[in-house]
Amino acid sequence: RMAARRALKTVLVDLSGTLHIEDSAVPGAQEALKRQATFFDFLAPVTIRFVTNTTKECKRDLLERLTKLGFDIAENEIFTSLTAARNLLEQRQVRPLLLVDDRALPDFTGIATDDPNAVVVGLAPEHFHYEMMNRAFRLILDGAPLIAIHKARYFKKKDGLALGPGPFVAGLEYATDTRATVVGKPEKTFFLEALRGTGCAPEEAIMIGDDCRDDVGGAQNTGMRGILVRTGKYRPADEDKINPAPYLTCENFPEAVEHIVERLL
Repeated sequence: RMAARRALKTVLVDLSGTLHIEDSAVPGAQEALKRQATFFDFLAPVTIRFVTNTTKECKRDLLERLTKLGFDIAENEIFTSLTAARNLLEQRQVRPLLLVDDRALPDFTGIATDDPNAVVVGLAPEHFHYEMMNRAFRLILDGAPLIAIHKARYFKKKDGLALGPGPFVAGLEYATDTRATVVGKPEKTFFLEALRGTGCAPEEAIMIGDDCRDDVGGAQNTGMRGILVRTGKYRPADEDKINPAPYLTCENFPEAVEHIVERLL
């Protein structure tokens, strides 16, 4: 099966849970990223993209967090679900009720939000209360489209797992008998958009992430290979939750990089 694959051209890397958990880096992740970049520069024309569903902060703040943690990442290497959501809002020319964290709002600068006629849901714990959810519910009943930045069930915080936006999106879908348009992982459009400009087909890319369904399953459904890491939100037996199973399951990001450098270049 591997012999039929084309040479590796792009590596997509998840951020939260894979490279870092909040303000703590996964042990060894910075050094592994440097090693990967060095090999890509000198041994193979391979592009790195960092793809994330995070909606807790704008891209600028996310980059600042990663830089403080010692990661050498450029802003144009990051593709977020917030970017994908903004692109969709501009295409549809709608005015959203933005249920996102206030720190994510800079990524929507210039988007009109007065008299909203669409509902956008990201991770926004301070907005997930009855009055705001009821406002969103009424807008959707009146015909406003429901746009989910992603539908993750949960994510990893320092003190344990925490609810993602998925359960709240599902509640609005259930109450209004409608289906949300999802723009982040695991949607094929998200992965294809992340590859845009790389000159790379899905069969020439690999995804590394801690979410079996959204990272690995989504990538593999798009035609990529997927490496699952046992950090972040990973739970025992997660690899059994998707079909086909992950191309590979590793203990952490450094081990995934080791496999790529030793076996795929």
